[in-house]
Amino acid sequence: MSVVRIAIHGAAGRMGQRLVALGAADPELQVAAAIESASHPRLGQDAGAIAGSGELGVPLTTAQRVPAGSVDVVIDFSTPAGALSALEFCLARKLPLVLATTGFEPEQRKTVIAAAERIPILWSPSMSLAVNLAMRLSAIAGTALKNHSSGVDVEIIERHHRFKEDSPSGTALKFGEIIAGVMGQTSSTHGREGRPGQRPASEIGYHAVRTGDNPGEHTIIFGMLGETLELTVRASNRDCYAQGALAAARFLFGKPPGLYGMSDVLGL
Repeated sequence: MSVVRIAIHGAAGRMGQRLVALGAADPELQVAAAIESASHPRLGQDAGAIAGSGELGVPLTTAQRVPAGSVDVVIDFSTPAGALSALEFCLARKLPLVLATTGFEPEQRKTVIAAAERIPILWSPSMSLAVNLAMRLSAIAGTALKNHSSGVDVEIIERHHRFKEDSPSGTALKFGEIIAGVMGQTSSTHGREGRPGQRPASEIGYHAVRTGDNPGEHTIIFGMLGETLELTVRASNRDCYAQGALAAARFLFGKPPGLYGMSDVLGL
């Protein structure tokens, strides 16, 4: 099997550093480029040293300074604006892109979808293999329960670290999208206060908790009269997201243009 050369966009961030460290330890991968913005104060420093995994001989650099033909797949863990820069880089060089950034505006989402007609893009609100399996289980549960005689109330509770900027998480919204697709809910609410009245059956409730260094957990509640089903998926550290993104890079290498998801990686 050939080694896949990866470029990590956002390499000095919390997730980027774990991608560098874990990618360097993967015999099927080579960390070929570590990309950051032109204003980053650590440009020129070794990406492995920044990640605390030992020097790799790969300096932190800008996308413009990455030699043509030196990478096979780009992984982006950055910001919506940074992700669009990574997308432009990949389009210019016809490179596959693993897109792990969340918080896109509707127009930005359209840009990504349109780009998938020209290059292969694997886009997922969560790179966790367990989260994506939980999404499939949620679809199964929603399909089985949608005609429950007492009705079903769906609530989604997500917890993340204090530094997370978007709320609810992109993963929580994806859970809701999947469930509404099989159960038919047409509205949503984000938290409740005051006297909102009786809960409508057509609603999915979202509740975002921001606390400490929580790397992420999601609980999907299917509430009925007399019984409740809860599906919970919980990360104990960020490595699950990094490992999933690396698996996505291995999967995406050599694929034709198109929009892929982690369900494709899992074969679901």
